[in-house]
This record gives sequence, structure tokens and C-alpha cells, in this order.
Amino acid sequence: MKKRFYLLACAALLFNGLDAHAQNGGKKVLVVYYSYSGNTRTVAEQIKKGTGGDIFEIQPVEAYPAEYKAVVDRAKREVDSGYRPALKTKVENIGEYDVVFVGSPCWWYTIAPPVASFLSAYDFSGKTIVPFMTHEGSRMGQSVEDIKMLCPGATVLDGLPVRGGDVNDAEGEVVKWLQKIGMTK
Repeated sequence: MKKRFYLLACAALLFNGLDAHAQNGGKKVLVVYYSYSGNTRTVAEQIKKGTGGDIFEIQPVEAYPAEYKAVVDRAKREVDSGYRPALKTKVENIGEYDVVFVGSPCWWYTIAPPVASFLSAYDFSGKTIVPFMTHEGSRMGQSVEDIKMLCPGATVLDGLPVRGGDVNDAEGEVVKWLQKIGMTK
């Protein structure tokens, strides 16, 4: 009886102790995102829920202005010049992850500069990058091509565009997409 109880207890510990690495076909997943308005954060949380992965918010040292025209003007200048803003924090254990979902608002048809800073800071060789974008009509823009240039040696999958006004109702679309790419928990 004690042996059976011990085996059941060990099985329960193993089952309950599964982490993101034991899910998704044995691949450890990280969901990173930059969100200006909260839309990209909402999609990132849906992806985290669907994959069981870890999550990390990209935060620039200098926050973007709250006033819409000011942020649009600043984003345009930064994108046009290739500016990479300094970030507040970094992922210490990036090497542990096999798959990195990368989320950004679509600014001027590409990823926001803080996301470019993040991608430029690490070597993603041998990893799979899965982009997702929030937008108001530009969908993915040229973000996939830009991510490929920033992450040589990585496999970059086609991403998921979600209209900003639809993020609160996008969980079904996110789950379908995760199933399609084989990344559900």
C-alpha cells in the first residue's frame, strides 16, 4: 500500500510540476511584448494562456508620451532613423527558451523601436520566433521581414495580426492560430 501511494504521489508531483518546457512538444516558450496602449499586452496574455509559456514585458527606459500625435511623431522619427531605445530590463535566461513569441504594435508598418532593441540584444540562432502584431489596418506590415533581419539564424514563422479594437474578443482566433502552428499547451 505504501509503495502504491508513493508511486501515485510521485506521479502527481510530476504532473503538477510540468512547466512550459514539458508542453508544446517539449519546447520551452517565452512570450515577449511591448504594448503602448494595452492591446498587445492583451494578446500576449492570451498567447501565454494558450501556450503555458512564460511572459516578459519589454519596457523602454524613456516612456512614450501619452498624447497620440506626440507618440506618432516620435515613433516615425525612431523608425525612420533605426533608433533603438534603451530598455529597463532584460531576460537573463533567454538561452533556455526554444520558441519566442514577439508582440508589438504595428508602427509605421513595422515593429515598435523597443521591440527592435530587444531583438537586437540577443542571439536567437536556432530558436523559433513567432511574431504577433496589433494594428489598426496595416496588419503585419513589413514586421516579419524586419524581424528576420534582426534575428539571423532564427526560424521566423508567419505571424498573427490582430486589430487593436478586436483584442478583447480575439482569444478564439489566438487559440486557432496556436493550434495551427502546433503551439498549444
